[in-house]
Amino acid sequence: MTTEQWGELKKQLLETVGESNYRNWIEPLQFVDSTGGVARIAAPTNFAGTYVSRNYGDLILHRISSFDSGVRRIEFSTAPANTQAIPAARRTEAAAAAGAAAAPAPAAAPARRPVSARDSMLPPAPLDSRFTFDTFVVGKPNELAHAAARRVAEGGPVTFNPLFLYGGVGLGKTHLMHAIAWELKTSHPELNVVYLSAEQFMYRFVQALRDKKIMDFKSLFRSVDVLMVDDVQFIAGKDSTQEEFFHTFNALIDQNRQIIISGDCPPGEMKDMEERIKSRLQCGLVVDLHPTDYELRLGILQSKTDSFRAQQPDLVIKDGVLEFLAHRISTNVRVLEGALTRLFAFASLVGREITLELAQDCLSDILRASERKITVEEIQRRVSDHYNIRLSDMLGPKRVRSFARPRQVAMYLAKQMTSRSLPEIGRRFGGRDHTTVLHGVKRIEELRQQDGQIAEDLEMLRRALEA
Repeated sequence: MTTEQWGELKKQLLETVGESNYRNWIEPLQFVDSTGGVARIAAPTNFAGTYVSRNYGDLILHRISSFDSGVRRIEFSTAPANTQAIPAARRTEAAAAAGAAAAPAPAAAPARRPVSARDSMLPPAPLDSRFTFDTFVVGKPNELAHAAARRVAEGGPVTFNPLFLYGGVGLGKTHLMHAIAWELKTSHPELNVVYLSAEQFMYRFVQALRDKKIMDFKSLFRSVDVLMVDDVQFIAGKDSTQEEFFHTFNALIDQNRQIIISGDCPPGEMKDMEERIKSRLQCGLVVDLHPTDYELRLGILQSKTDSFRAQQPDLVIKDGVLEFLAHRISTNVRVLEGALTRLFAFASLVGREITLELAQDCLSDILRASERKITVEEIQRRVSDHYNIRLSDMLGPKRVRSFARPRQVAMYLAKQMTSRSLPEIGRRFGGRDHTTVLHGVKRIEELRQQDGQIAEDLEMLRRALEA
């Protein structure tokens, strides 16, 4: 396959996959060679190669075989470091539009900016050495967020801009933010990476106003290569800070500088946040860190236990203790890790083995706090509010679908989230028979597998009830 043919192939892919997907995934690819029936293609990163192989591999193979019928499969490798552009702003527009097989000439790495008095006025927030990718436990609830964070941390062309991570307290947003910063600082020390909380951004903006150094502030934040702002919801309602944040955001986006933001809810649901900022935050990749499931909590406990044992190899923990904690402490990873830290410290101080009885005694207050009981009545109110129907209609005899479906959803959640029996649940739904409840539960279970909207409603309601 020739260089000209590879360029023509990429033009065909542009028409097929669309401009955004082409720019993010196809355009950075480089054709290496084609021998022995194998076409070799270089991707800027391992993540990019894996993603393209899974999502566009068959399409690319089909197009290549139209030029070279001897090609039977393709292999992806990582391009040499000196052919990668870090970040995308370093690449010239001409090279991006060329679509040729030859790699664009690498731009020189940005020079390390000399530290000045102005830089020291607004230093970035310190990073926690514990929060790295190596210590982040990956499970189904946070798999996508972890993959996206890894992708951004690899450097290379700006793909998700901004990357917006959101989720409840203790689900790993800050951990991933710190991990990205550590990775970038280690692998690309020439980049100016600034991490800080939204509250710190606001404080430093106010400080610059007070000291009449606002132009220094603007210049500093507009010159970073990667800007990371944690807990952006804290600037909601702060008009002047929002204004400055918006202009900083736009300036960096226009220069193709990477922005990574975290918040406690999706951008569209942030109260007192300007609509133009919400719109900007939604223009990149928005990823939800879901509440932890049992398997992920157990994995976190096992990882932390291994760390403790490395320091205290003589410490003994009996079977069943970690499983017990993963089951009982379900809402907050920080509380879960704190409980295990206390348990290990106590056992070490008193020289005892960690047994189930010791865990129950040592952590009695945490376990009591984690025992919040969800009632059938609470579920009914939450579901009726979610579907915008009256509670009396949900509990009443009407069988129209607009009432029956929410009623079945509430029955399903009552069965899943309370210890009530089917007859007890039926009595709380207008005196219905337990067979009616069973039918409703089974129906929602079926729909959960078939209907994405029902699955999303159930997840949203479950999270709201557990909050």
